[in-house]
Amino acid sequence: MKDLFGQALLDYQNGNYTEDIITSTSISDDDALPIPYLFRQFEEMPKLEQKALKLAKGDILDVGCGSGSHSLYLQKNNKKVKAIDVSKGAIEVAKLRGVVNAEIKNILDETETFDTILLLMNGTGIFQELSQVSKYLTHLKGLLNSGGQILMDSSDIKYMYQDEDGGYWMDTNSNYYGELDYFLSYKNEEEIPMKWLYLDFETLKLACETVGLKCEIIKEGEHFDYLAQLTHFE
Repeated sequence: MKDLFGQALLDYQNGNYTEDIITSTSISDDDALPIPYLFRQFEEMPKLEQKALKLAKGDILDVGCGSGSHSLYLQKNNKKVKAIDVSKGAIEVAKLRGVVNAEIKNILDETETFDTILLLMNGTGIFQELSQVSKYLTHLKGLLNSGGQILMDSSDIKYMYQDEDGGYWMDTNSNYYGELDYFLSYKNEEEIPMKWLYLDFETLKLACETVGLKCEIIKEGEHFDYLAQLTHFE
């Protein structure tokens, strides 16, 4: 990973903002990701993120923290939070912005336990592929304290395969339709492509039940997105 995402965050933090990140996927064209949006305040966040932050309690883990916006809100509300991200630049920015406990780490390498684990901005993306969902969920379950919760958002992107007649053009012989190749570029440099996963709720719920987690929708968004709460079965 070249960490172009982290470089873009650092540029913005250091007052060198001149252009946005460009993203695309295997089923969508180039789209600008405005860097200022990654530094948003609570009032600018989607309703699903606001709901998750309001529900966060106890010792909190912010997975894929980016510039640290979620963690900063929690800190300001006297919550104990640890922020992790695989991006070195993102963690540097989070610390510069005031996140007290921020660390470069892959979630699969985390060993501490928490009362709330946050995976926001399509939190299922880090699972990469449907075949890895159980591995990630099992690990996350092991990081939960008794009575703890995982708050995760995602979207059912089935709508992206719909044609004008209301039918769907998905290839039933190919991989799960939410598995995408994700491409990112910044200042005319291309990041190494990565896998990114969008999970419909029923698929997530089934995967959770398979590893012994209860999964419920807490809030639905405006465009096929949802916030799910995962807990131990009582």
